[in-house]
Amino acid sequence: MKKKILFVIPSFDAGGGEKSLINLLHAIDYSLFDVDVVAFHSKGIFLQSLPEKVNLITLNGDFVDFSKALPSSVIAFLKQGKFNLALQRILFFLKNKIEKNASKAEQISWNSISKAIPKLTKEYDAAIGSLEKSSIYYVVEKVKATTKIGWIHTNYSKSGMQQDFDYPFFEKLNYIVTISEECATDLKLNFPDLKNKIKVIYNIVSPALIKELSKEKILDSKFDSNTLNILTIARLSKEKGIDLALEAALELVKMGKLFKWFIIGEGGERDALETKIKEYHLENVFILLGVKANPYPYLKHAFLYVQPSRYEGKSIAIDEAKILAKPIITTNYPTAKDQIAKGENGIICEMNPISIAQQISVLMDNPNLIEKFTLNLKKENLGTEEEIVKLYNLIHGTT
Repeated sequence: MKKKILFVIPSFDAGGGEKSLINLLHAIDYSLFDVDVVAFHSKGIFLQSLPEKVNLITLNGDFVDFSKALPSSVIAFLKQGKFNLALQRILFFLKNKIEKNASKAEQISWNSISKAIPKLTKEYDAAIGSLEKSSIYYVVEKVKATTKIGWIHTNYSKSGMQQDFDYPFFEKLNYIVTISEECATDLKLNFPDLKNKIKVIYNIVSPALIKELSKEKILDSKFDSNTLNILTIARLSKEKGIDLALEAALELVKMGKLFKWFIIGEGGERDALETKIKEYHLENVFILLGVKANPYPYLKHAFLYVQPSRYEGKSIAIDEAKILAKPIITTNYPTAKDQIAKGENGIICEMNPISIAQQISVLMDNPNLIEKFTLNLKKENLGTEEEIVKLYNLIHGTT
């Protein structure tokens, strides 16, 4: 008899955690499992990539009204006589307005938004919160399941999340999964008495699928495959360091280097970045392409891949660049060494624009080093499809 599994995700917007879930869902053996996915919001670029055999569940009822703009939401609840929900919607707004740290804001506002989210009636063999914070809280409070798993896709200490808020939820999970040994070590430091629950499952990537998708033709007129193209795939957010990349691009221009640097991704820093791009007169050099459902043709035709992050859990984009044998430069956040063997398949530089620019310049001027990195990457065994077995073992209780 098939086991029933539930995955929970806020949306299918572009992001490492969302992409990781999509890859995992494509790797599951559907002869063994019936799979439901709860999405708080059924939107996002990865929604079209959801496997056909997955049953998508959307949140309805009071949550629909709660998700409206503040005035419309409050009026809707008042008309229905749901005064507590109207109050919770106001509190939700205020908590997110006052708390500037996005991670803490999501945590402290959970108690308000959860009032509008009903419990699921269906019971599962396993329920998995696929992203930190709300997905995990939902699994703990709203789902009946034999096994409950929470997935942490980041370095906890760098995330801005509050331990005292998460602890009661983590305590009720059977397992806490994270994506690298470095992240697991950090979690154990933050939650030492829960260390036996902490497991590592690497992000699932399929070389065959990525190589096939990379063959698609690029129709974007901004991208010329004959140019020396640098590529970064990341959210436009502070932790991803796109501002550092922009400053590095300015340094390269000052050095007299000819190149174009493309950023695939979207986020809250776009306006600030566009202002700086205009100020530096880099409109034709540092180009924000937005979100791309298939970034792999751009990666295939890039000269090198740069990850300028301030912190990462384990970068899926770096794994994908490795699969397409692209030389990589990454900043020295703690988990960088989990993916890059310095001087063998890429470069780990200091977390500042000058160092990033200098190392890009080194690769531009050193074709032998480019060739070395490319050849070494082609020799690596980079598929991680077998990681799905680790999840099966957690579901079956055979770890």
